[in-house]
Amino acid sequence: MDQAPPSPEPSPTMPTPPAMPLGTRLLNVFAAPGEAFEALKPAPSTAANWLVPAVLFIITSWLSAWLIFSQDSIKQQLNDITDQAFQKQVDQGRLSEQQAEQAREAAAKYGGIGSKIGAVAGPVIVGFASPFCWGLIFWLVGNKALKGNFPYMKAVEAVGLTNAIGVLEVIVRTLLVVAMGNLYAAPNLALAVKGFDPQNTLHAILAMVNIMIFWLLLVRSIGVARLSGATVGKAAIWVFGIWAFYTAVFIGFGAAMKAAFGG
Repeated sequence: MDQAPPSPEPSPTMPTPPAMPLGTRLLNVFAAPGEAFEALKPAPSTAANWLVPAVLFIITSWLSAWLIFSQDSIKQQLNDITDQAFQKQVDQGRLSEQQAEQAREAAAKYGGIGSKIGAVAGPVIVGFASPFCWGLIFWLVGNKALKGNFPYMKAVEAVGLTNAIGVLEVIVRTLLVVAMGNLYAAPNLALAVKGFDPQNTLHAILAMVNIMIFWLLLVRSIGVARLSGATVGKAAIWVFGIWAFYTAVFIGFGAAMKAAFGG
């Protein structure tokens, strides 16, 4: 009697790699971003990937603002900027000396309140809005332009993780501002400019050439590439191109407003 052939042994199931802890993922954004985003792609979505960096960014920004605006040199610089702005209006005949003095008094009385509100609200808006706004852009680029297939929330998480570099940028900028006593100090080409004027178009362009921003854009390019399956080069063309476009629009708008109002 023929014996039935032995049934094939079930192939061993490949063990599922353990999920990368959030702390390791944040560190890998700096050290090995490709690994961080490769681990992110198959993992279940979690709000901590964008929420934790956002909270860190907000707290760091608040501490930075407190430290910067407690410096006497920065307070004096702010007063000088205000005085120069009103004096310019007087020189152009738009304000009388009396009106300028009244405006200075109002600025001294209420300007600090506005700065404090901006220092508190600004980081909250940036920290919580940037993952969703940039996430939408990168989701569209990754799925439509680069022919990938990943959910919107994965793009949100990827952008959120890269905001860890934004936290480091806040720390570096704060140290430069305090060390140099200059409100505009940052890791960019404008450091080489004496008498930096944010209303000067050339100075504004130099300020945008920031090593921390370029690092952030490169890591975000890696994130888009890993999620979409495209090359880093193709992703970088889109990521850097979008940044260059909106930066040019921002600088161009400032130049147009300056020309329109005779600044």
